[in-house]
Amino acid sequence: MMRKLVFALFLLGVTYSLNAQTLFTYGSNSVSKDEFFRVYKKNSTPKSATGTEKKQSKKGSKSGDVASGSYDMSDTALRSYLDLYSLFKMKVAEAENEKLDTLLKVQSELDNYRKQLAKNYLTDSVLINKMIHEAYDRMKEDIHIEHILVSCPPGADSVKAFKKIDSIYNQVVENKVKFEDIARLSDDKETKDKGGDLGYITSLQYVYQIEDAAYGTPVGKVSKPFRSQFGYHIVKVLDKHADRGTVQVAQIMLATPKSKGADYEEVIRKRADSIVAKLRAGADYNEMVKKFSDDKHSVADNGVLKPFGTGKMEYAFENAAFSLKKAGDISDPVKTEYGYHIIKLISKKPLLPFDSLFSYIKHKVENDARAQNAKEAFYEKVKAKYGYKENAANLAEIEDAMANSVADTGRMRNAFRASTFKNMTKTVFTLDNHSYTQYDYACAFEKFTHGKINGPKKVAIHDAFKMYVTDVVNDFEEHHLVESNPDFKALMTEYKDGIMLFELMDRNVWSKASHDSIGLRKYFEDHKSKYMWEAGFEGSVYNFKNKQAYDTGMYLINTGLYTDEQVTKMVNDQKHPDRLSVQHGHFEFSKFRDATQAELTANKTKTIKGANDSYKVIIAKSVNAVPINKTLEEARGYVVAEYQDYLEKQWNEKMRAEFPMKVDEKVFKSMVKK
Repeated sequence: MMRKLVFALFLLGVTYSLNAQTLFTYGSNSVSKDEFFRVYKKNSTPKSATGTEKKQSKKGSKSGDVASGSYDMSDTALRSYLDLYSLFKMKVAEAENEKLDTLLKVQSELDNYRKQLAKNYLTDSVLINKMIHEAYDRMKEDIHIEHILVSCPPGADSVKAFKKIDSIYNQVVENKVKFEDIARLSDDKETKDKGGDLGYITSLQYVYQIEDAAYGTPVGKVSKPFRSQFGYHIVKVLDKHADRGTVQVAQIMLATPKSKGADYEEVIRKRADSIVAKLRAGADYNEMVKKFSDDKHSVADNGVLKPFGTGKMEYAFENAAFSLKKAGDISDPVKTEYGYHIIKLISKKPLLPFDSLFSYIKHKVENDARAQNAKEAFYEKVKAKYGYKENAANLAEIEDAMANSVADTGRMRNAFRASTFKNMTKTVFTLDNHSYTQYDYACAFEKFTHGKINGPKKVAIHDAFKMYVTDVVNDFEEHHLVESNPDFKALMTEYKDGIMLFELMDRNVWSKASHDSIGLRKYFEDHKSKYMWEAGFEGSVYNFKNKQAYDTGMYLINTGLYTDEQVTKMVNDQKHPDRLSVQHGHFEFSKFRDATQAELTANKTKTIKGANDSYKVIIAKSVNAVPINKTLEEARGYVVAEYQDYLEKQWNEKMRAEFPMKVDEKVFKSMVKK
């Protein structure tokens, strides 16, 4: 319970206001009315607003007042929380006095938290928000595009790949070749034989670079070459139209495997025409699905598919589905590479409002190339803020030296060692007047590559420099966020207070209760009467699944040669692991229903035949007719928990004595709302 309370307290927002009214002091420290209410509101459950509260909120509040909203602002509720929060602040002050923030484990945990938390701040949030709106605006329009890819994975020769895509681009724009024909050279295996046709696309379906080119290129034009993580691309825009929302349809699919040839396809086409004629004459669609459809995935659902939008289905199927006007309409047979489809419209829905799609779009934006763009924009701002300067000559010198140091053959083939460059100490860049040397970069490169270079050496070394600078800038800003971002500072303060308080609680309460054997024994002796066994017996209870297990087990037990563990192993086996189970300990008659006090005698065996040929055997070593004291070991769990409560109460009293508390009753009463 206390652990939950500690975490509930330290996960509160704490922001200090120099001009705010002081609500209470503890020792030489003070807490403002504003701070107290912020943490109170954050840790309280709002109640339904009354008509009076609504009227007050319309009027507004006087300068300096804290709006009460719909929280319980009664004297009792506020006073109770004041007692809790003031004690929390006293313990944090004690932790600071003991310099717990200097402990290695506290610093390590705080460092890990800072790194995780900083990820949300080390990006251009304004740009991210702009990209979210851009993505939604683009979702209002569908674009039909063709596409050519020249593959260029990381580490490959980018110059060669770019020359190839640039040559293709020039041939197309100079009308020397048709886009659809030269698309056969594309490395996109799925579209190269279809003229590069990707069909209609909309926002958030393809990598951001393709989407950006599609939405930025006029109809009938070809984009300039651009790069993604897959390589270099060009895109031709064929058409643009308003988004058609989502559609849900059912289908009867008649498969036409290529292996069966053109004659079979003609048979299926005629069958599809026949089915459509029957449907329009009144045949039941669901029955026709069950009788004819080859789509095993949708037959059980009467052919109904999940709703879909632009770019999710093959274009011919998608276009036919969206062309249906009203629910129940049935299409003519639609040919795709899978066969013939007879489509029935279930429903159509327009694009959802922005608010409904915000979370979905935000998640997608933060996990594609847009997010990287936002991060890069942020890093450029940070670099500008701290006066980043790069020395191109010194960088080129170390890059050449690094490339030349890597052997192409032999035992050390492709191996890289930063120690080779210890004496290369020229500056490659500066940030906030701090110099980063050639050797610093060599060390970072060895860490990135684990001392092994794969692919072209010069390309790998050059590309890694950007990663190195990004890491340095990231780490630099991460450590300066406390100074530059009030929200980040508040969250870090919360977490630091929390882990210090946790350490302090562990020292003074949790671990102390477990390890202070003398104190625990004394507490137990002083409260011995609380820890009692009710009337019952101490012994063993054997549960046999059947007569055979009972006979075997009791024979072994009665020999006196085997422990209960050995008996259990001999009665049970891999095929029948549950023939015998044994319970040992103290059993209280109020909770043990299989025998009464009158039925048991010390060191005597009582056998009870149960249902399904099962047996229960009770062997009582001792029987107590009246309550008896538990030993410390028997009561340890209860004793430790209560000793912890005892220690915490003592510690709380000590804190209140060390940090005398004074409440400004006038300020306190200004918060109270009946």
